[in-house]
Order: sequence, then structure tokens, then C-alpha cells
Amino acid sequence: MSEINAIEVPKWGLSMEEGTVTGWRVSEGTSFRKGDLLCEVETSKITNELEAPFDGLLRRIVAQPGETLPVGGVLAVSAAETVSDAEIEDFLSSRGAPPALAEAPDPAEVAAPAGARPSAAAPPPAAPPAPKPGASSGSTVVPESLQGQTSGEVFTTPHALKLAAQLTIDLDKVTGTGRAGRVSVEDVHNAIRAAGGSVAAPAPPARSGLPGRSSQDDSEVNATPVARRLAGNLGINLHDCRATGSRGRVCEADVREAERKFGLVTASPEASSDAEIPVEFETVAFDSMRKAIGQRLQASKRDAPHFRLTADLEIDELLALRKQINATVPSVKLSVNDFIVKACGAALLKVPEVNVQFDEQTQSVRRYTHADVSVAVALPSGLITPIVRETDTRSLASVSEEMHSLVTRAKSGTLTPEEFQGGTFTVSNLGMFGVREFDAIINPPQAAILAVGSGDQRPVVVNGEVVPRTVLTVTLSCDHRVIDGALGASFLAELKRFVESPALMLV
Repeated sequence: MSEINAIEVPKWGLSMEEGTVTGWRVSEGTSFRKGDLLCEVETSKITNELEAPFDGLLRRIVAQPGETLPVGGVLAVSAAETVSDAEIEDFLSSRGAPPALAEAPDPAEVAAPAGARPSAAAPPPAAPPAPKPGASSGSTVVPESLQGQTSGEVFTTPHALKLAAQLTIDLDKVTGTGRAGRVSVEDVHNAIRAAGGSVAAPAPPARSGLPGRSSQDDSEVNATPVARRLAGNLGINLHDCRATGSRGRVCEADVREAERKFGLVTASPEASSDAEIPVEFETVAFDSMRKAIGQRLQASKRDAPHFRLTADLEIDELLALRKQINATVPSVKLSVNDFIVKACGAALLKVPEVNVQFDEQTQSVRRYTHADVSVAVALPSGLITPIVRETDTRSLASVSEEMHSLVTRAKSGTLTPEEFQGGTFTVSNLGMFGVREFDAIINPPQAAILAVGSGDQRPVVVNGEVVPRTVLTVTLSCDHRVIDGALGASFLAELKRFVESPALMLV
């Protein structure tokens, strides 16, 4: 067989599990060179452009826009022009990927994977005893001219081959209309009719009488066990259900929606008499980013024993230094958050036991030499945490410049996985929204996160007198498996020292 290469979903980053195709840059039949852009694949956080890993000719696009595949899943097939479509179908079958069909699917074929050309060494299943010429199977009458045994070289679908064996039809006498002359069940039916026979009418769908119900075999529809059991009890075909569950599966909510659509829900007299006025609403499905956020933070909240420490930081000197730097250095525009990020990097260097990641699998702690501070950035579709690498070694101007660059690329969706995956500590600041204080959930595998509120004028007692001070409240959430209370308090003490004496961050 000639060389056939699969183009697969790559693994961008340690936490990537699947990717969704958002668009193709090349079409079938187009040649490409190594490094050319083939398609765009959306991960849980960003959209990546997939570059060709080799030179080739795109013969088959397997994953259409909107389809989600796991890492390593087959996106497309590259092969020379001399490679037949049958060889490509065999290749896809061996990889477990469904090959594309040119013909419209027959109701009997929808549930079965597309088959490949049988090998001469592997003859088709033995047929049952041949009926007399003109015999029928049910109400299907097969003319004598089509009777016979099929050779092993006919390119056919599994269901067409099975049907031919049941009816003792020679598929050599049937003209295939599919890709590369592939014979389908519909082709068998058409041949029977053309030869003067008759085809049994398909069985009516369950609970017939309702318009729009499917009669197709739904045994191969990707659905959760609960959804499949519920659909069987209600007599609902899974083909009639939208698939909005994880990994494109039909879930219980999809079956319930189909139940309502077909009017299978009967309200009791009491319920109908007390029925409320319907409320209009819009159902918004989770995108990949929102799913990833939900899964990761749910796991963090469940698995990491959080405890929290709160401290008030006086930032009057910080504000004065910020004003002076911004006024005297035209190219620098520092924010309060830039100072907080830099102060966290400096404090992590002083308390390295907080500058860690926790490895769930090995139950061990990774302690890092430099502070890689992640900063939460709000996007329309969720949150992303770009990382200011080696914050402890950077100047305030460098921290500010890097933050501006990361935030810009985060909002445009052009961050690379290395720029938002990992990190040793996270800062989440909601002070610009007027939030005074809040708790944040730890971003695994990190062991701590700092929630930063707004800086407000508050009365403070100094030397027995009440004076106004600008006070900012921060809350440190810690993973108690890694960080104890005294250790978290030591970090907050160092952070307070750097924030309230900001000149320490300049030396």
C-alpha cells in the first residue's frame, strides 16, 4: 500500500485533552508544504493554527468545523494521488476514524461505521440457505436475475453486504453509486425494483403518529447511559435529540428537550390549573473555555482544602511613588496591579515555600527558583491567567510592559500555551470593579492565590490618633496540604512590607 499519513490533533500544553476544529485553510485535493497553515483548532483557552508537519496532498478532511476530537484524533488524511479512496477508507477504519461518504446515508446504515472493501483473503459471511427464485424476505421480493453469491471483491458497505447475504443477492449485479462505486443498501433496493421486484416498507417508528420522528437505528449514537435508558423508556429515537453534552454526546437534558418537542409530557390536572406564565429564556451552551474553567475549579474546590488569610495594606506611599514615576518617565505607565504583581514576586523569593506547585499524582511539592506569577484576565468567554515569568528578577517597568503585552494577546486569543499554563502563584484583582474584598479559588497545580480588592480611604489609628489612609484588602487562599497557616501569614507579612515600603522593589 502506498504511504498514507494522518494529520492529528496535537497536544498543545500538558492540560490539553481535546480540540475543536474551527476552520480549514486548505481544501481537499490541495498540496501543502511543511509549515503551511492547515486549519484552526480551539483548545480550552485559545485558538491555535495547526501547521503542516510534513509535505503532502490533502486527500480527505475527516473533522469538519465544529467537531471536537481528543488529542491524537485524526483531523485529515494526506496521501499521493495514486492512493485509492478504498485504501484511505481502510486506513481510517484501522485508526478508528469514520470515513466520509459521498452518498446520502440509508436509514439502515446510519448506525453502522462505514465499511471498507472486503479482502479476497477474507470472504463474506456465509449466507443462509438460498430461497427459491422469487422468494421474499418479509414482503421484499427478489427477482431471479439478481440471485447468486457475492464475490469478495465488491466494494460495499457492511449493511449492504449483510442484506445481500440475507436475500441471496449477487452484488456483482448491483451498480454502486457511492464514492469509488461503493454499493449501499439503497443501491440494493434500487436494483431489486429495477429488476421487477419489490422492497418491504420500513417499519414505522415507535409511537407513530407524531410528525418528524426518526426511524433510524440509534444504537451507535454517542449518548450517555442515562440518556439512552431514558430515551428507550420514552420511545424517543436518539437521532431526534440534539447533542449538547460533553464530547458531543446526547445527555439527559437533550432527551427531555425532545420529550417536550414531541408533546410526550403530560401535565397533571393540578399542575395545569396552577401553571405559571411561561418565562422566556435563552439557553447558552458552554464553550470549551467555560467547560475547562468549570472542571478545573470544581476539582480545585473539591480536592484542595482551602483556608484563607486576610490583611489590610496601606498603599499611600505606593500611590505616591507610582505618581512620581509615571510623571517623570514618559514611556512608563505603572498601575497599582503592576506593583502588587512585583511585590508578590519579591515576597515569594523571601518565602519560597509558597512559590510551589503540588503534584497530585506523586503527592509531592515542586519548589521553584523563580516566581512565575499568573495574573487573572477577564475575557468575554471566561478567564485566562497569562504568566509574568521570573517576576522576582524584573523591574517594575518590565513587569508593566510584559503585563500589557500579555493582556493584549489574551484578548485577541493569540497567547501560546506556554504563556498561560503553569505558574507558581496567581494574582486576581477585582479592585477596579469596586470590590472591597473577596475569596479566590486556587488555580491548580499552584498552592496559593491572592485576591486583591479596591484601595479606599479608611480611618486608621496612628499613635493614638485617627488619620485617613488608603487601605487595600487582600485575601490569600492556600492549599492546606502544602501551606500551613503560619507559612501563609509569613508570606502576607513580606507582601505587606514590600507594598507599604515600595522603594524596596526598586533595589
